[in-house]
Amino acid sequence: MVNEGIQTGDRVRIYLDSKFGMNEGWYHGTVIRIDPYSEHRSFYWVQLDDEARAVLNIRELSVFNPKNIQKLKKA
Repeated sequence: MVNEGIQTGDRVRIYLDSKFGMNEGWYHGTVIRIDPYSEHRSFYWVQLDDEARAVLNIRELSVFNPKNIQKLKKA
């Protein structure tokens, strides 16, 4: 897994912390938009996979902390 160079359309996994209670953990999705915040950070909008949607009841969300998003290597 690689954190650098995430772009729109990339497959990623995101980490949801203890604020999500029993749903804390890693989930897969696709980056659909990137909103720059500063020179070094951005908001990554991720459309969740069907499995993650079923568990979380959320279609998409933004990830700000770079340690909570990882680009998946292409198979």
